[in-house]
Parts: sequence; C-alpha cells; structure tokens
Amino acid sequence: MRIISYNVNGIRAAITKGFLEWLQQANPDVICLQEIKATEEQIPTEEITKAGYPYQYYFPAQKKGYSGVAILSKVQPKNVVFGTGIASMDFEGRNLRADFEDFSVMSLYLPSGTNIERLDHKFNYMDEFQQYINALKVEVPNLIIGGDYNICHQAIDIHDPIRNATVSGFLPEERRWLDGFMKSGFIDSFRHFNKEPHQYSWWSYRANARNNNKGWRIDYHLVSEPLKNRLKRALILPEAKHSDHCPILVEIE
Repeated sequence: MRIISYNVNGIRAAITKGFLEWLQQANPDVICLQEIKATEEQIPTEEITKAGYPYQYYFPAQKKGYSGVAILSKVQPKNVVFGTGIASMDFEGRNLRADFEDFSVMSLYLPSGTNIERLDHKFNYMDEFQQYINALKVEVPNLIIGGDYNICHQAIDIHDPIRNATVSGFLPEERRWLDGFMKSGFIDSFRHFNKEPHQYSWWSYRANARNNNKGWRIDYHLVSEPLKNRLKRALILPEAKHSDHCPILVEIE
C-alpha cells in the first residue's frame, strides 16, 4: 500500500500546474492533501475520478480559500471521519481520517504560528491533538498520520538551525511537542530509513530557496508503533513542483 501526503497550497492551482498528470504517474493507493483552499463544488472531482481516484473526501475550512484537507483513494474505505469533533480544531478543516481493512490514514494540517495569536492557537491545537490521538489509538491502533505538521523535529531537518531557532516551526517548545508526540507511540517513517541531512519538504518562495535547497522538513508520515514491521520504504519526492511543499511517500505491506 503506497500512501502519499502533499500540501498542494491550493488544489485548483496545483491542477493547473500538472498535479493530476503527476498523480497518475506517482500512482499511490491513497493520497492525503493539505491546504486544498477550496470546497468540493470548486474542485474538478470528475477529472480526479478519471485520474483513478473515485473515492474522494474533502474537509474544507469554514473560511473560503483557506486551509482544508482531503483524502483521495483508489480503494473504498470502510469508514471516513471528518474532523475530530472538537470545534476549536475543526473550523479550519485540518483533520480527516479514512479507515481501511487493517489500518487507518489521517490527513493532518497543523496550524502555522505566523503571529502571536496564531502561535497560541497552534499550541492549543497541539495539546488538543495529542489528547485526541491518545484516545483514538485505543480504538484505531494501526494509524498513519500524514501531513504538514509545520514543525521541524531536529537540526538535521532545517537548512539553518541557528538562525531559525526563534522562528515558529523550529521553536524549542514546538520541537519538544513533536518529539513527545513521536515518543507517545509513532515512528517518523522517513527517518526510520534515511538519516541523511539536506532532505526537505518545504521551501520559501523567496530568495530562490528551492533551487538552493534551503528548506525545512515539516511534512511527515508518522506511523504508529504496531505498524513498524510493515514499513517498506519512505521517501521525499522533491521533483514534484506544484506547490511550495513537495510530496512525501510511505509504503507499507
């Protein structure tokens, strides 16, 4: 089972840049999308079906043209859960889960801390998300949470750890939270296979950052411990250029 997660930074914009052609070539069984920035009515669902993904689930934000997550699948899930049921988390369309036969896939878009107010919201979201997942794991032990976490875990995951130490996304408190979240029973699937530096999933649009590979690794497939022996590979796919992020892939048996 091949699962991709991709912050598309606007699904309609990504489609104009060849996203659907790329999707057919990449050919995952399931793809989790973040920042779709559209409602289902605004998305060419028939074209996506023609591309091989008849099972489409969208959870947009209440605010138009903002945030929102989706899951596209070749296989019909047994069950789909829109949001967490926690109002403070759900109004921005950040969480969507599909349950398959013997595992579940969640598409997550964790808030970014662009200013003090948003940083407070981010920390609140992180706390609530941890509690939500602690409870969910009892019911859904085989869980893959793919998405944009908006946090670099360690110095190896960011191009300039010194200068970025006071920037949201690499704050000590954010990193501590992500570290604790992983230690609560999740494997960073990419680092499970790849310990190399300079592996990033997001680059600023400024200062030619992507061409110079001055990036951040903020997109992860975190895989729950019970699935550890089923992990086959995990990759970052930087050649796909429809967004300021690139897709990430995990394959399980």
